[in-house]
Amino acid sequence: MVFFVIFLLLYMVFHSVAEALVLIFPTIYALTGGLLLQFLLGYNFSVAVWVGYIALFGIAVETGVVMVVYLHEALDRRLEASDSLTRADLEAAVIEGAVQRLRPKLMTVTAVLASLVPILWETGIGSDVMKPIAAPIVGGMITSTIHVLILVPIFFIMMKERMISKTTDKENL
Repeated sequence: MVFFVIFLLLYMVFHSVAEALVLIFPTIYALTGGLLLQFLLGYNFSVAVWVGYIALFGIAVETGVVMVVYLHEALDRRLEASDSLTRADLEAAVIEGAVQRLRPKLMTVTAVLASLVPILWETGIGSDVMKPIAAPIVGGMITSTIHVLILVPIFFIMMKERMISKTTDKENL
């Protein structure tokens, strides 16, 4: 249900099924990291764990959306600078956008991890509730970061290449 709502919201923002799918993938990668750490720490599914996953999905989608916005802005600057868009221009724009997003993404991940990793070592009052919330977020932030920094730009290039090839094919007809 959560994935459907996230997908629907992404579609409403970007008006594109392809971009919504590209942006739903960080939640799936985040889920794998969260499940892995949850399994390693031996936590069963509970309301606290699900709260952690919902928070994780929100962070993962947010960082993915910001990455795509940066990629679109870099691509728009390239389109303004030249009349046609080549594969080299597309790659340069995506690299530029991804590099601009690198530091903010790493700062977000560092802040989340720095605030939640100590909870995993805590043994005081309330730690039995906080640890299951923190575990999925910590595990998912690591795998989500890899996805957003590496795979989202690759999927973006593939998606835009298809768009370029379709417009080129139409022009050739």
